[in-house]
Amino acid sequence: MRVDFYQLSRGPVERELPPLARRVLETGERLLVVSADTAQLGRIDEGLWAGRESFLAHGRAGEPHQERQPILLADQLEPANGARFVALADGRWRDEAERFERVFLFFDLATIDDARATWRRLKDREGMERNYWQQQDKGWTRAG
Repeated sequence: MRVDFYQLSRGPVERELPPLARRVLETGERLLVVSADTAQLGRIDEGLWAGRESFLAHGRAGEPHQERQPILLADQLEPANGARFVALADGRWRDEAERFERVFLFFDLATIDDARATWRRLKDREGMERNYWQQQDKGWTRAG
């Protein structure tokens, strides 16, 4: 399992998630995007429609044909679309994320302490790969 920690310092998740989602789709994978914040899911929805290159097809959990969606927005870690990759957009770790092959944990200053605690808690887990990414002027830089 791989967990990528993304520290948001230059822009909100709704702006930073679409390029990552595009790369996930380019690998042939599906993505589940989870947030307990309904308003944040709405902003992510808008961000996926207004992508820099073109919109990214997606839907919301509970809507018709959710299983067909390459990107599914939800408030629970239930991959109705069969996703093996999950983005935790609200900065909150959920232990159920360990069922996924790859996890993207986005966090900001409000959730940095929880992200640090999660980093330490996952440190000694067998088969766990952790990466820490920081926003720079020219994009993301792997910092750890």
